[in-house]
Formats: sequence, C-alpha cells, structure tokens
Amino acid sequence: MKKVFLSVLAVAALSLQSRAQETFPRNGVYDERSGLRAFTNATIFVDYQTRLENATLVIKDGKVVAVGTKVAVPQGAMVTDLKGKTVYPGFVDPFTSYGVPTPPARSFSFNSPPQAESKKEGAFNWNQAIRPETNAVELFKVDTKAAEELRKLGFGAVLTIHQDGIARGAASLVSLANKKENQVILLDKAAGALSLDKGSSTQEYPSSIMGSIALLRQTYLDAQWNAKNQDKEQNISLKAFNELNRLPQIFEVSNKLNAVRADKVGDEFGYQYIFKGQGDEYQMLPQVKATNAAYILNVNFPDAYNVEDPYDARRVGIEEMKHWEMAPANPAMLVKEGVAIAFTTADLRDKSKFLPNLRKATSYGLSEQEALKALTFTPAKLLKADKYVGTLREGMQANFLVASGNLFDASTLLLENWVQGQGYKISETPADFRGVYTLKVANQPERRMLISGTPEKPELKVVAQDTLKGTLSLSGELLTMTFAPAKNGKESIRLTGWYTGKGFQGEAQLPDAQMVKWTALLSEAATQQAKRDTARSRSNEALNLGKLTFPFAAFGRTELPKAETVLIKNATVWTNEKEGKLQNADVLLKNGKIAQVGKNLSANGAKVIDGTGKHVTPGIIDEHSHIALDGVNEGTQAVTSEVRMADVVNHEQVNIYRQLAGGVTTSQLLHGSANPIGGQSAIIKLRWGQAPEKLMFEGADPFIKFALGENVKQSNRSPQYNVRFPQTRMGVEQVMVDAFQRAKEYQKALADYNKLSKSQKAKTPAPRRDLELDALSEILKDERFITCHSYVQSEINMLMKVADQMGFRVNTFTHILEGYKVADKMKARNIGASTFSDWWAYKMEVKDAIPYNAAIMHNVGVTTAINSDDAEMARRLNQEAAKTMKYGGVSEEDALKMVTLNPAKLLHLDDKVGSLKAGKDADVVIWNEHPLSIYARPEKTFVDGIAYFDVEQDKQLQAEQEKERLRLINKMLAAKSRGERTQSAAPSRRGADQVLHCEDLGTGSEETYQESEYHQK
Repeated sequence: MKKVFLSVLAVAALSLQSRAQETFPRNGVYDERSGLRAFTNATIFVDYQTRLENATLVIKDGKVVAVGTKVAVPQGAMVTDLKGKTVYPGFVDPFTSYGVPTPPARSFSFNSPPQAESKKEGAFNWNQAIRPETNAVELFKVDTKAAEELRKLGFGAVLTIHQDGIARGAASLVSLANKKENQVILLDKAAGALSLDKGSSTQEYPSSIMGSIALLRQTYLDAQWNAKNQDKEQNISLKAFNELNRLPQIFEVSNKLNAVRADKVGDEFGYQYIFKGQGDEYQMLPQVKATNAAYILNVNFPDAYNVEDPYDARRVGIEEMKHWEMAPANPAMLVKEGVAIAFTTADLRDKSKFLPNLRKATSYGLSEQEALKALTFTPAKLLKADKYVGTLREGMQANFLVASGNLFDASTLLLENWVQGQGYKISETPADFRGVYTLKVANQPERRMLISGTPEKPELKVVAQDTLKGTLSLSGELLTMTFAPAKNGKESIRLTGWYTGKGFQGEAQLPDAQMVKWTALLSEAATQQAKRDTARSRSNEALNLGKLTFPFAAFGRTELPKAETVLIKNATVWTNEKEGKLQNADVLLKNGKIAQVGKNLSANGAKVIDGTGKHVTPGIIDEHSHIALDGVNEGTQAVTSEVRMADVVNHEQVNIYRQLAGGVTTSQLLHGSANPIGGQSAIIKLRWGQAPEKLMFEGADPFIKFALGENVKQSNRSPQYNVRFPQTRMGVEQVMVDAFQRAKEYQKALADYNKLSKSQKAKTPAPRRDLELDALSEILKDERFITCHSYVQSEINMLMKVADQMGFRVNTFTHILEGYKVADKMKARNIGASTFSDWWAYKMEVKDAIPYNAAIMHNVGVTTAINSDDAEMARRLNQEAAKTMKYGGVSEEDALKMVTLNPAKLLHLDDKVGSLKAGKDADVVIWNEHPLSIYARPEKTFVDGIAYFDVEQDKQLQAEQEKERLRLINKMLAAKSRGERTQSAAPSRRGADQVLHCEDLGTGSEETYQESEYHQK
C-alpha cells in the first residue's frame, strides 16, 4: 500500500515538472488542475488478459498513476464509484485518415493527352505516386466531429495516414482528445505507409498492378543507390523513403492476392510489412500465414443479397454468396492460424456498425480475449507505441472505456470514453424494464403484457385471447404505449404512465376517447437466460458455415485432387514421337510422369481406365494467352520490360478450369501489345485450385513480350495519345535500337565495376541498378527470350535486322499473319511462329492475312504453332489446329503438334511436355473421339498425373455447387426475414471473371477497357 502511494506521488511530481516546460503562453489566469481521479469498485481489464475485480484506477495529468485491487485513493482525488461497471483500455485504430485532408480525386479527361512526367516541382521523385516526403503530422488538424464519432466506438488513439499514392509518407499516432494538435500527437512518425494504388497521381505510369509493383521495387533500388551516391543526385523523396524504412511499414492492399504479391517485394528487400487487408484473407489461409505479417482487418462484412427473385439470384456468384457467409469468420480463422490481427474502422461507411460487427466476429469463433487484444494491445505493439497506449499500466496514457458490462454482449453500452485523462460521456445506462406484467385497464379483463427486446429498444406484446403487438417508448421512467384491443383491429388503446417501483401506472385513452386509469404489475422479470436466447440462437446459426473451396470460386473443390498411378488401356495414342499414332495402346502415369507408353502394360495398384474407342494426346499448350491475369498491359511507356506477369497471376480465374475442359495444360501468359518492349512473361501449368506460385512451370526459361505495328504506335487510340514516342513504324525501330544500346552500356558499366578489386569498389560508386535494363541485358546474354507480336512483313524484317545489328535473337513471332512472306528468313535465323488459324480482315494491318499461313511456314521448315490470344478460343485449340488440314493439307499428326509439341519447342519445354514419352511430365488428355474432330471432347485432363478435369466429376461438382447455392440462398432469405439489411443482386465484378486480350489496358476494368482484336473481329 505504501509503495503504491509513493508511486502516485512520484508520478505527480513528474507531471508538475512536465507542465512547467509547456511552450504556449496563455492569456489570462492559469487554471492548472491535475485531474487527479480515482475510479473504484470496477472490473478493470488492465490489458487483454489481466482482469481485476473490485479494482481501483487512479489517473493524474492524463496518465495512469496506479491500478490494482489494493490501491489507496490519494488525498484530494475525485472519486467515481464504478460498481457494476467494466473498464477497458481505450481502443487503438491503426489505419485511419483522421484529421488529414482527403486526397483529391484523380483527374481524367478523354480530351487531355497522357502525362508522362511528374508535375510536382522540386527535387522530388520522378513519379508522383512516390511521395514518402509527405508527413501526416504536418497536415494534421484536430477534427472534433470525427473524434467524437470514433470515441463513441471506444477508440482513444488512432494512426492517421495521408492515404494517397504508392509510397505515402509518414503516419502519425494521435489521441482523440479535444485538445490542441501539439497536445494530442503521441508519435509524429509512427509508421511508413505504402500501397499499390497510385492515388491522385495524374501521371500515366503506372496504370496496372504489375506496374505499381515494378515502380515500388525500383524505388527501393534507387533509394539504396541514392543513399550511397548523394553527390550524384539530391532527391528529397528517396532520402525520406530511406528514413521511413526504419519505421513499421503499413501496406494497404485491396485483396488477399495483393497482400501475397506485396509480401514478395518486402521479402526481396528485407522488410516485413503490416498489411491492411480487405477481409478476404481466409480464402488463402496458407499463403496469408506464410507472409508472416500481421493484418489490420476491417469489419465491413457484406450484407446478404436480395435473392427472392430466382433470376436475381442467378446474377450473384457463388463466391460472393460464400463470402457473405464466411467473412465474419475471417478474424477467427486468422487467429487460429497464429496470424496477429488488429481491427480498424476503415471501409465502414456507417461507423456505427463497428461494434455490432465486432461482436458478430466473436459469435463466429473469435474469442473475446483475442478480440480485445486486436483492439488494444496488438495495434499498439505493431506501432511500437505500447509504452503509450493499449494497456492501463502505470505511466501509460489515461485512455480507457467505462462500459455497463461485458463489452462483447449486445446489451452492453459504452458509457464513457476517457482520453488522456479527459472524460467524454457516450451514453447512460437505460433502466431495464423487461419482463412479464399483469396489465389492468379500467374494468377490462386482465391481460398479460410482455416487454422484451433490449433495454435500449424494448418491444411490446399484449396477450389476451390473441397475442397482439404494440408500440412502446420509454424515456427514463416515463412510458407511452399503444396496442389494438383485438387482432386485426383498426382501433387502439393509448397509454401513458410512469414506473412505480413494482410496475407502471397512469392513464389510458380508450377507442371511444374515454380516459381511464391503468396499472401493470411486474409478475416475472426477464431472466438472463431469456435475454441471451436470441443472441445464442444466432451464434449457433453463424457457426454452421460452408466449407472453403480451392480456389475460392465457381468450380472450386473442398479438397484438391491428388496424383494417382493411372493406367489407360486400349486407346488410340498420339505420341508426337517417332512411334507416331499407336492403335490399342496403353499409357502409364506414375509419380507425375509418363512411366511407359506401349501395349499390354500392367502396374500393381494402378487405377485402370478403359480407353477403348478413345484417344490419348499430350496436353494442349497455348503459346499466347492472357488468362489468369489481373491486368495485361502496362501500356504507358514505350519500354516496360521491368514489369512481370508473374506478379499478377490470379489462380481464381475460371478460365483456367474452362481451358482444362478443353484439354489445355500449359499456357504462356504474355504482356499485351501496347508498347514496343513490354513485360516479362509467365508460363503456367493449369493446376486448378493451387495458389499462384504453384501454377508456375518449374524450370521454364524466362520470356518477354515485344510488339510491332498499329498497337504500339497507338493508331487505334484517340488523337490526344499522339504524344508518346513512337508514333510511326520507323519510330518503333528507333525505340528498339535505343533500348538495346542503353542495355549494352549498362552491361559494360556493371562488368567494369565487377572487375574492380574490393578496395577499388569501396572508392567507386556502383552503377545504379535498373530493372528495365536488367531484363534487356538478359536478352543480350541469351538468358531471356523474345515473343514478338507482329503482322506486317516490313516490320518483321526490321526487327530481324535490328536483332542482327544489336546482337540478340528473336525466339518467336506471334500472330505473324504475314509470316508466309518471310518464312525463309525466319527459318535461316531459327525463329519460330505462333499464329492464328484463319483470322483476317479485322484491322488494316492484317489485310494480307491468309488461312494458308500456318501450312506455308510449316512446309518451309519453321516451327509453327497455333495460339489463342483469347480465353474462349483456347477451349477449342484442337479445332483451330485441325483447320491447317483444310487450309494447306497438313497431316493430322503435324496438325496436332501445332498445339502440343511445337509450342513446347517454342517455349523450350519439349524435354518436359508436348509428347507422350517415358520420363516426360504426365500432362495428358483423354478424348472421347478423334482429337481434331469438332465433336471431340476431353473426358479427363491430367497435369502432372493429377486429373484436374474429369467430365464425370464435373457433373458432380456442378450438382454440389447448385446444392450449395440453394443452401446459401435459403440462409440469405432467412436473414432478410429477421430484418437484416440486404443488398441488390448484381453481376459479379470480381477479377476472377474478366477476360483480357492483347490490347486491354490497366486491369481490364470498365474505365481502362479498350477494344481488342477479338472484339473487333
């Protein structure tokens, strides 16, 4: 006791000393009050796991002085008895824009030319989206209205971020007290803020997620270089960026995929981000857990869809339905996996939904202790502010809540919120009049009156011969109510009265206007069990959740298929090897590989498939695809070799599954054709249900997309886009020459530096690493390979000449519709062709296209493939290949090779896929009949020996999906009947459903969509 009292005096002395150091003079008499207060007899949560009963909290000068069950009340303290009340540490919101200006909306005009360079004056970064020099503390102003709104929710401190740009600058931790700015700022630079959204930047680059990732990666490299070479370039932004990297890094992402993508950037440069997510993290739990990041979660749970109309219900994707059901369980699922979480009010248009939704999360499996931890301790710890806020230890800010009971009970009210020792009243505890009463109105027969609901929103029922609903209003101990004396009656009895201690009494007006006396005596108070019945029944319902699917999309499975030993017997086998086409042959798949091809094979324990009357081929390979991508073009600059398609692979896009159903097993995901030198390709296997990194074709050579023609000189864009170089075909040539000249000089600079001794390197500045030139250098070193979008003979000749001149090689010309004119030159340089079967006349530069193109190139000796460049066409590439038999007389085996072995050769993968040979990957398709027939349909598609598509399982999957939809629809209808809010049904806008082509810009959204070749056709 004595030690506690001495500590109180010590803190008081320190506070007096600190007050003497205030720098602001005052006009008038100084009113120095210490705010010494003691809160007694309370249940106090010192932190999320320490609960004290009948405890005392002492505060002074805005700080906690003492807390405990044996704390003496200091002399002169103002005492508040909190018997029956509960005290919690004030909440901390780690992601707000409180007190800082809202960034301006990004301006855009169809009549304005694109902005290539930054318009920000001064020694800042070249890109307006990189603004780490922004300090929220310099923009911050106390906003009493916003502070009051947040305090009503239980918050005492928030991190305020100027949410604009990719590198957003320093965020500040501030309290929500109504004081001057210099008094509420707890940490002026508490965290650095990042995102993949360029915000208000009017600069055209970046226009895609992959562009944002590339820009962020280059910024890290530039900042590292600038720190060592400030004599070469003074850059305020890069200097600030380096300083911010010492702080916790909060990275806002728009979905779980972007969190995983951003984490790879953090890993590359040695930073562990804290992610502010969007509530869908549970859909990729293993990958989210693997980021080792903490997650700031909103509680913006979606409303049920209005699905009463069956046609409206069909417009809602099953993934949206499942997300409605499962989103409230997201916090619990993450915590179960050991992921640290914190809560934020962000994204809630109606902030008053925060506490109800938080409580909803606890009914979906999140423990109350973990919920309190996520509101207090964790956000403070993440921001390294745990010596200021998050708990009620001695010396901490006096930020605490007074609640009427358990915070997580729906009936509990927040009564007061104390911030820096200053109290703010939120509400008063309403009297609880719930129970059963005997109602007597004048000489009428007695009725039973039931007051139910909650103390704040009581509900009335009157029972005589029928149960009658009425209206009830309470103000303190005054009551007014109305009910109809008979069921479906149009007349009513109106009553007014007051509480007597044992019930109510007052006067009533009967339907004939006569005024009479009435009484209502309490006969049975509402029990705690009765009060909790509603919450409990809903809690039980909430936990009856559907299962996660892989992927979280239509046709997702609750369990991923597994590899088996499979023996296909007595089929027609198209080997694509010297053995050719084998009749009544067998294929053995084992351990993900083709084990044997032959006749009369056997294998112990193998699953035997009768192939009688069926055909077996290698899996189809699409050399030119844009499926499974969140964006296809970074079309802003002439050279964007720094961007990587692998950064934006989306494993949930249903076209993966659809193309498996068409026999496709491997696809090259290409950048679009918006610029002469585009981005780096990704080669994937269609392993439906696996995460993006598991789709990547292991050991595949790296490729890159180049382009020629109308698209890159922007002939098909509006006139204001005629400012970007190049605007002519000869300008395209100059871009190529210039880019590779810069790459050669870059290579030389790196080589010269690497030849230096260790002591010489210490005295010599290292060359600045350039991601754009890194990729071009790989081409010069024959470590990265070009696929070039092309049409016109003159341009094809031009690029071959530039390649000869600059010392690099073109691997493949894709589209190549005038390839029949230059096939001999291509063959001489060992350049392959990947073309359309019979596309022509859909734009000017294809006016000389002919359907015999593929056959002519093939006959000359060019390795020729047929590609799709279209998600729908890829489902029938077997038919596209068959057209070469009609147009040019190609043999059926060579025709099939154009979508199997030949694209494998173009991608340098023919040692792994493309033919049926022992030791190759078990990428195999079983067709119901001749694979080049228009009636052919894959019955099973194996990737690595796993049946990722099976026509019989597909029927079962569709039936299960319809059953799941019906369950969710009924659950939504039940939610609506309970009075829960609903939202209108609308077609899915998820990225999983988008279809991209060469000329689509940005992320394929409505505002960035541009007509593609396919749509023009």
